[in-house]
Amino acid sequence: MTYVKPFFCLGIASLLLVSACAHDFIQFGYGGANGPDKWGSLSSEFQLCSQGLHQSPINIVKNATACNQNLGPLTRDYISTKASLIHNGFSIELRYQESAGKAVVDGKNYSLTQMIWHTPSEHLIEGERFPVELQLIHKSDDGNIAVVAIMYHYGHPDAFLLQIKDEMEKLAMEQCSADQEAQIPLGVVQTRALKRRTRKYFRYVGSLTTPPCTENVKWNILGKVREMTKEQANLLQAPLSQKYRYNARPVQPLNGRSVQLFDETQRNKKPS
Repeated sequence: MTYVKPFFCLGIASLLLVSACAHDFIQFGYGGANGPDKWGSLSSEFQLCSQGLHQSPINIVKNATACNQNLGPLTRDYISTKASLIHNGFSIELRYQESAGKAVVDGKNYSLTQMIWHTPSEHLIEGERFPVELQLIHKSDDGNIAVVAIMYHYGHPDAFLLQIKDEMEKLAMEQCSADQEAQIPLGVVQTRALKRRTRKYFRYVGSLTTPPCTENVKWNILGKVREMTKEQANLLQAPLSQKYRYNARPVQPLNGRSVQLFDETQRNKKPS
């Protein structure tokens, strides 16, 4: 007997997101009257989107980064646990029912709570925008946020997405109203594909890339660009309405911030 996983449409007020689509039903977009340049005026809660000085995403220029080997390797210890696939109106995310392990940033533990895909990438590297960016959202016990971002270009299939292919296709077929979210329980999701060793990453302090654009977020951009097929990228866009299929916020000014680089291959090299 085939088991069909249930599908739910839930009121948007029930969202438990780090980013914000549950703020009094205020709809933001990526163009037009509620586009990124208007976010700050949509609500008093969104003022940082226009007034903040430490906003994300950014363009990472390698020659302008500061090499900091004291950062150390980015330790990530994820576990396989139950999750749900979510269409929240403006992006596709995977939300865990409980912590899915942790990342250690500056000696502090941050629990993995959800991951969000953006098409195309929000961060640029040397001015290059990639087809997809996956943002793994982590929260500490005291409410601070750290994000690990992975860029993708087209190539071989992404193993993580392969395991939820059927649910992605089902999500694309379902319809909910503008003030609801679509949710499909996934059961236990394997995290093996996300735990590859990180030899190189960029670190800077920025913000959430959607309203309310909360600042003091520690960003960790992996230097290794991974691969997924174009078909997989299309599946990430398929459930979204046309105006949200491009859901990348424009890059923001650095305003004097530094971008640090940890590169494990350089740790034991002696200066020439």
